[in-house]
Amino acid sequence: MTSVKTYSLKGKAGPKIQLPGQFDTPYRPDVIKRAVLAVQSRRRQPHGVDELAGKRTTAESWQTGHGRSRMPRVKGSGTIAANKAAFAPGTVGGRVAHPPEARRVIIERINKKENRLAIRSAIAATADKGMVSARGHRIDSVPDVPLVVTDKLESLQTTKKVHEVVTSLGLGEDLDRAKKGRGIRAGKGKMRGRKMKTPKSFLIVVGQDMGIGRAARNLVGVDVTEVHGLNADLLAPGTHPGRLVLWTTSAIERLEKEALFM
Repeated sequence: MTSVKTYSLKGKAGPKIQLPGQFDTPYRPDVIKRAVLAVQSRRRQPHGVDELAGKRTTAESWQTGHGRSRMPRVKGSGTIAANKAAFAPGTVGGRVAHPPEARRVIIERINKKENRLAIRSAIAATADKGMVSARGHRIDSVPDVPLVVTDKLESLQTTKKVHEVVTSLGLGEDLDRAKKGRGIRAGKGKMRGRKMKTPKSFLIVVGQDMGIGRAARNLVGVDVTEVHGLNADLLAPGTHPGRLVLWTTSAIERLEKEALFM
């Protein structure tokens, strides 16, 4: 088992703490990706088209004997070669051949043991400096990875105080990276309520949320969760493991004491 130093809210090193067995799990990117996609699939909203879409028309085929193809033609649109076609999916002006259906099963299932393995593997990846750096996080000023701080962090009530603490812990550079990386999305998503894209910054894992969740929610790219609420998507956003994580001592203790995800 590996031991790491704990830090105060001002960034001063304190006593060491033993990391639980979850941090020794082998790296399994294939399982992590499956678990992340399973979580993401539950956020998708089923959508489909009206069953009569493209079928509300008078179009009928003239059949044979008219020197025309047998496509359905709208009644009253004339007898010239350019009269209006409809209904048939293979024609200009016809309905969509295979539109999306709301009854389609879009939730991906994953075995319970496989999901737990993915979470343990993603936890172990957060303790690898090379993976955290390769993911794009700025960790030059971070004293240790994983970074464990005192439980006083859980009781912070204001965003200003949280910003001061994470800056003193060397996380300010990564916070600035996420803030500067925020930009307008390409494509039609701009019109569908998701105009901006925001990079992920660090994750705060606490034993019990006593105000930190509300205080830190306005920091760009930062997520806060209690240790029992960890999942593969929080630890490896976009299926890319190695997220920079800030743990509290009680979160580490609960991880070991309650044998979470084992």
